[in-house]
Amino acid sequence: MSRHQGKQEKQKKRDFDGEERLTEFKLFRAKIMYIEDKSEGLEGSARIGRVYFSKTGRTLYYRGYKFQSLKGSGFKANYFEVESGKHYWISGPRKDQKDRLYGGNKGVEIDSDVYEEYIQYINT
Repeated sequence: MSRHQGKQEKQKKRDFDGEERLTEFKLFRAKIMYIEDKSEGLEGSARIGRVYFSKTGRTLYYRGYKFQSLKGSGFKANYFEVESGKHYWISGPRKDQKDRLYGGNKGVEIDSDVYEEYIQYINT
């Protein structure tokens, strides 16, 4: 098996015209992460889902969105979505489920494709 082969998952990605297309991502460059929209204030909509990393690790991809680091210049945010410029907090999920800035997990949605893996993670 070549270095370009291996486990891959097909992910739907939006084109610029809003249509979705299938794109392949390598699973070894993916992690379950906590993603919170900070564009409207300190507590925004939040999810736990599978985030894919670029080869260099500088760019993150989630559900057709592309994120790049704020390199420490954000207020309570560490990434921005490239197309819209909205700020987000993206980090690994906490085992105690207190992912929100001020604790707790109220309103945090878990993507169905990672639910079982996430439950196993927090119960270990």
